[in-house]
Amino acid sequence: MPEQRTLYLLKLSPYGQKVELALVEANTPYKAYRVDPFTKPEWFTSKVNPVGKFPAVTYGGPDVDPEDPSPLSAKISESNTILEFVADLYPDSWLLPKDPIQGSDVCFFVKVTTKHIEGPFYAFLRRQESYENVLKDIECIQELLEEGKDFAVGDHYTIADACITPHLARIKIAIETDLGKFPVGMGYKLGEELKGPKFAKFMGYVERMLERPSLKQMHGEESVITLFKTKLAAERAQ
Repeated sequence: MPEQRTLYLLKLSPYGQKVELALVEANTPYKAYRVDPFTKPEWFTSKVNPVGKFPAVTYGGPDVDPEDPSPLSAKISESNTILEFVADLYPDSWLLPKDPIQGSDVCFFVKVTTKHIEGPFYAFLRRQESYENVLKDIECIQELLEEGKDFAVGDHYTIADACITPHLARIKIAIETDLGKFPVGMGYKLGEELKGPKFAKFMGYVERMLERPSLKQMHGEESVITLFKTKLAAERAQ
């Protein structure tokens, strides 16, 4: 009987989604406990992650109510750490290539995504980063993509793809809806730049990742747009 695994994630969070993508791509059963980002449960800090951040995973131990996880289960937190954990659990899924060089390339891509997409893009949404710098960071990602390949590294979907895909989905929303704290029209302007020939390789990769069945299974674009609007209204009211 397989070990129980429960994923705790904030609803519509890209960080939880990247872990869920890896679990779906590994074709493994799991329980997902989705938390409203505005009403985090008090028990989570004492029973799952003392830092209080999402996502987190409990692994092993008895199969119990997610709100009362067993002290016998292992607790793993931080999205990229969980990605590597899932890849190690399911080596035949190819989430982490068996070839050590490709494996190191995957880990490097994850680090570059964290530095050049996660930070700058969300800072851009909050009007803390220019769209010119976002384009430079996207160019860094594009340089890592191999011409003629469907995936970030090698010939299989890996945690490199899982790590970046939820952020790509949100970039698409920003450039198509102009939602963000940035000046009106800057989202559209970013989109115009990305649709030019200079970023054709990057946008081709975006299209392939957003068409992936694993993403469509969990990503409701309209729900993410609604959350964007709710957060934006709350921040503007402060």
